[in-house]
Amino acid sequence: MTRSDTNAVEVRGLVKHYGATKALDGVDLDVREGTVLGVLGPNGAGKTTLVRCLSTLVVPDAGTATVAGYDVVRQPRQLRRTIGLTGQYASVDEKLSGWENLYMIGRLLDLSRKDARRRADEMLERFSLTEAARRPATQYSGGMRRRLDLAASMIGRPAVLYLDEPTTGLDPRTRNEVWDEVQRMVAEGATVLLTTQYMEEAEQLAHELTVIDRGRVIAHGGVDELKARVGGRTLQVRPVDPGQLPGMARALSDSGLAGVAGATVVPDEGLLYVPILSDGQLTAVVGLLGERGFGIAHIGTHLPSLDEVFLAITGEKTSAAASGTIPEEVAA
Repeated sequence: MTRSDTNAVEVRGLVKHYGATKALDGVDLDVREGTVLGVLGPNGAGKTTLVRCLSTLVVPDAGTATVAGYDVVRQPRQLRRTIGLTGQYASVDEKLSGWENLYMIGRLLDLSRKDARRRADEMLERFSLTEAARRPATQYSGGMRRRLDLAASMIGRPAVLYLDEPTTGLDPRTRNEVWDEVQRMVAEGATVLLTTQYMEEAEQLAHELTVIDRGRVIAHGGVDELKARVGGRTLQVRPVDPGQLPGMARALSDSGLAGVAGATVVPDEGLLYVPILSDGQLTAVVGLLGERGFGIAHIGTHLPSLDEVFLAITGEKTSAAASGTIPEEVAA
């Protein structure tokens, strides 16, 4: 499906105080229709406060926000009919069965009895809850309640879905089920604002990322864009003879090629790491090593992991060479 250039969510200068604490400090944000925006940030950065403002649960102190064309302050009732929300903790009626929870929410969203029944059955199946459908939610495990809560947020096919750390505490299989359902909804035209602490989740689902810290947006862009901003690629070269590693590093250092003076030898890995600024530089480095007679067994490139990007942007430091991420393969 072709994604729209129209924004489903527009936020300008959003501010929210809790006493002396400024949870949001002038946040600007856009989410295009039919996309997933991943919102990252350390604990206490303001991510949940942002979601609560955009879902009309709290009123911002300043700024404006529109969601699906509705102003979050002036048109809360209309807005609530177009959004879905899963918070950090499951909020289901434990006295009702799983099926009754979903049917009730469908009816509250003005689905017909027939459509509410059908949609409840459908969502229970998608989240592997069919066998427990008639059991009271109080008998559900924590993971099952979480899955029921996620199903409830999606039952009305919301135009905009807020997922606030939706897979915290879920096992890998259930997490994948959630990801599949989010991708299905986006393919059908929904817009998703996702807050998460899982970098893999953000990389799997998000079309764009926004990083928030201390109530402010400190970075925004696509996954690859933010990776390039943090440090670009690193070329990894494995020679046929590990004893040639020092000579390779000296050859590059003496060559005068821009940006390769910082080439690093890691003997334990049998690799030479070379910072790469462009495809042209990569070609020049490989060509030079070949001209100097070095036998190359393997080359690959490494982009910073999303974990490294997050740590770098929020002020921490990490080593690309020591990250342990799987490199992007390049033909040797």
